[in-house]
Amino acid sequence: MLNQDTIVALATPSGAGAVAIIRISGNQAIAIANDVFRSVRNKDLTKQKTHTIHLGHIMDGEKTLDQVLVSLFKNPNSYTGEDVVEISCHGSVFIQQQIIQLLLRKGCRMATAGEFTLRSFLNGKMDLSQAEAVADLINSDNEASHQIAMQQMRGGFSNEIAKLREELLNFASLIELELDFAEEDVEFADRTQFKDLVNRIEFVLKRLIDSFAVGNVLKNGIPVAIVGEPNVGKSTLLNALLNEERAIVSDIAGTTRDTIEDELVIDGIGFRFIDTAGIRDTKDVVESIGIQKTFEKIEQAQVILYLFESLKFKVQSSEYITEIEKIKNKYPQKPLVIIINKVDLLSESELNTITSQLTTDNCQLSTISAKQKIGIEELKNILLSFVNTGALRNNETIVTNTRHYDSLLKALEEIQKVRFGLESGLSADLMAIDIRQALYYFGEITGQVTNDELLGNIFANFCIGK
Repeated sequence: MLNQDTIVALATPSGAGAVAIIRISGNQAIAIANDVFRSVRNKDLTKQKTHTIHLGHIMDGEKTLDQVLVSLFKNPNSYTGEDVVEISCHGSVFIQQQIIQLLLRKGCRMATAGEFTLRSFLNGKMDLSQAEAVADLINSDNEASHQIAMQQMRGGFSNEIAKLREELLNFASLIELELDFAEEDVEFADRTQFKDLVNRIEFVLKRLIDSFAVGNVLKNGIPVAIVGEPNVGKSTLLNALLNEERAIVSDIAGTTRDTIEDELVIDGIGFRFIDTAGIRDTKDVVESIGIQKTFEKIEQAQVILYLFESLKFKVQSSEYITEIEKIKNKYPQKPLVIIINKVDLLSESELNTITSQLTTDNCQLSTISAKQKIGIEELKNILLSFVNTGALRNNETIVTNTRHYDSLLKALEEIQKVRFGLESGLSADLMAIDIRQALYYFGEITGQVTNDELLGNIFANFCIGK
């Protein structure tokens, strides 16, 4: 399915800038570039070495379009594995379009989304999981997601999968060989060694599958719901965390009638804070809809911040304690932080009295003044404590891609069938079926098993020019 066309696209963001890069890839890339390029030293690009840069002008006949730098990357030592030319021109949108239109007239065609990386995959420069990591790297907006994408792009994940697949493939070959000598009742595959391998593969697959729970939220940002009664300072807390006036703050209860979301990076980890409508009984139709959305956001959140006002606790402590217990019981798996707000209005003894009435089993306690920004940094540290960054620090493989996660689940299911077959003395021909299926799902991850629809879905999410 490898297309032999020479493709062109803008590799830098669209719009005006200091410089822009126009990328060409294909068999005719250097010849086409040479046809429109006039070197200041009369160089012929087709005779130049790879990984060299040349100064000159892009010419449309005798008309000069721009002074440019042309970089050459000859196959196979290029990103795509083909001849690649990158034209660095001035960042005028007009100049960009004039050069691209000229190249199209000379025989290039516009690249589709992700086509440069697709060609890199098809030419064996990277496997499919590494290609997908390129898109994750481009979209990374915090240190954690960047680190995960870099680790996968360097082949950490695919190397682990490839090693398991190779070992399983070796035993599969011996099992298949046994089928050729079925009438002689011989065993070429040592069943004890094979069982050890299957147990090891199952262990690694479970570890990778479990890592998805961490990897997915690190990649997309950890959703944190700020909940509580109306007018206890939820919007003020959001503004304090973000250090900007993001949410409307007033003394009128029920000001926030819809959820407000914004993102904050804390120590390299992305958090998505959700300021929700205050929870209370109300006859206001619009506010009721907002409260319903609050419960929906709590369901989606990874962490819950339950906020109440310290002075109100004195007169309705039992109601607050009951509400906290409800949240604990309804969402036992979600980390809960109980936040006492406006502590600047309390004496130390009053604060101690409040904290002594709160049961902090399975949750954390935070004391703040959102308005005065007291205790905000300590709250951020509590949020960081919920994130399993040990795997990041140890450079362990973390799965972030839903497609990989699905293939790992299916591979695990097949491996467990193989283990059951070994334990129950299943015949080699039946075990071979399950082994082939496990190998198939391993191959899906790295791209040894692909189809046009799968590749189309993956690379459609890339930007044009990459």
